[in-house]
Amino acid sequence: MPDFLSRRVMMVDTQVRPSDVTKFPIIDAMLRMPREQFVPADKAEAAYMGENFDLAPGRVLLEPRTLAKMIDAIDLRDTDLVLDVACGTGYSSAVMGWIAEAVVALEGDEALATEAQAALSAVAADNVIVVHGAPENGHAANAPYDVIIVQGGVETFPDALVAQLKDGGRAAAIFMQGALGVVRVGFKRDGRIAWRDAFNAGAPALAGFEKAAEFTF
Repeated sequence: MPDFLSRRVMMVDTQVRPSDVTKFPIIDAMLRMPREQFVPADKAEAAYMGENFDLAPGRVLLEPRTLAKMIDAIDLRDTDLVLDVACGTGYSSAVMGWIAEAVVALEGDEALATEAQAALSAVAADNVIVVHGAPENGHAANAPYDVIIVQGGVETFPDALVAQLKDGGRAAAIFMQGALGVVRVGFKRDGRIAWRDAFNAGAPALAGFEKAAEFTF
């Protein structure tokens, strides 16, 4: 049987720490959460590779480096209520749930949402709830959120998500332009989000996060 614990330690030591992620809560969470339980059993061998892991068409488990750096960049705290948008099978929600007060794991693919529920239950992530719904619409029932993070590529950050972020809250997403992407971190003030570039990363573009078409005459 593969020694997943050793692989988890290697993932942290070779992918996370060298990317300037040194905060203990993030390191601790990534050492504790069994990433192999959030991928199909027949692909568990590939769970700790340093690249995005395909879950479904256009959907991935973000590479460990990208996820860790996003969590670091939004300064996740133990008092935060988090909306994890397009959570896939729930790995990101489990990691953040170890740090934050509570996480709402939002997933638009019903099969992935079911897998997320099972995986999160298996790791006893009791402060994470899985919600099935369109990611671009967010989940207003539990808003406002201290943190909103998107687990995929976006061209724009939908108004519905802006509205559900608490004033003073933080957001993070991978903004894609073609094949190139940059993680941006946003801070909401007076109803608007001001974005800054954090680091380069890439992910498939999520449906529902496209820029509106521009018409020319």
